[in-house]
Amino acid sequence: MFKYTLDNKRYHTFNYFLKNKFGCKVYKIPLDAHTTCPNKKTGGCIYCKENSKANITDSNLSLLEQYQKEVKILNQKWPNAKHIIYFQTGTNTNIPIQDFINSVETFLKIPNIVGIAIATRPDCLNEDYYHYFSILNQQTFLTIEIGLQTSNDDTLKLINRGHNVDCFVNTIKKLKELNIFTVVHIINGLPYETKDDMLNTVGLLNDLEIDGIKIHMLHILKDTPLAKMYEKEHFPILSKEEYIDIVISQLELLNEKIVIERITGDPIIEDLITPTWLTKKFILLNDIDKEMVKRNTYQGIKTNK
Repeated sequence: MFKYTLDNKRYHTFNYFLKNKFGCKVYKIPLDAHTTCPNKKTGGCIYCKENSKANITDSNLSLLEQYQKEVKILNQKWPNAKHIIYFQTGTNTNIPIQDFINSVETFLKIPNIVGIAIATRPDCLNEDYYHYFSILNQQTFLTIEIGLQTSNDDTLKLINRGHNVDCFVNTIKKLKELNIFTVVHIINGLPYETKDDMLNTVGLLNDLEIDGIKIHMLHILKDTPLAKMYEKEHFPILSKEEYIDIVISQLELLNEKIVIERITGDPIIEDLITPTWLTKKFILLNDIDKEMVKRNTYQGIKTNK
């Protein structure tokens, strides 16, 4: 069995990482701090749906109330678990630093909370934030999640990402200098990208020695610029089989110490145009496992295929 898993996977699972680090069940609790994205000023990323929300129990509540409501639900299954607070929705460092500090410090004295995770963009951090991160990293297990999506600058322009690869690289290097656990989001299947483009993206992340990765499949939602582009150009969308092949090839390239926090996304079903196979998440996960067994391959081990 692969050494970084507890459930017979062939890649470094988030469940293994948390259990090994904290010695117990730990789960992330997503919160909505109602932060905005600075990229919206120029139209935003073309795949992003206006006013779309993550899977938050009740985003109308205060942050503390969101946490309490979620814990009440999850404690029915894991009453003794620890928690990581996940500031998920929006760009969470796109606010004055003191407002950010006030939001975070609400949770630092709650006994069962063992970590804070912050989702943001590489172009939305400054020295005030880096300074506070260095302090916060001494108080709790701090994770900074950064969206990259691709290492291809031409694609970043096409999707109106609002930053280039150099900006991302400089941000990751700064976070690593501070010894902060870094997780990077990427998207497979962006318009006109090749398999080599997608493998080059994880190659860059290897070189930067990131700590974790979230792999998503591009999905087209109604009422987005991407939907209009797809209707006009009908650019290729990865099939499930192509996605599985690319993900496994990426896993083979990734250093085995990099934690795989996510290997597919969760589209908003009522807004989804394509690909519909993404709605069957557990089938996709099982198919990835089966194909890795068939190839006899593991994270960090390149096969001859």
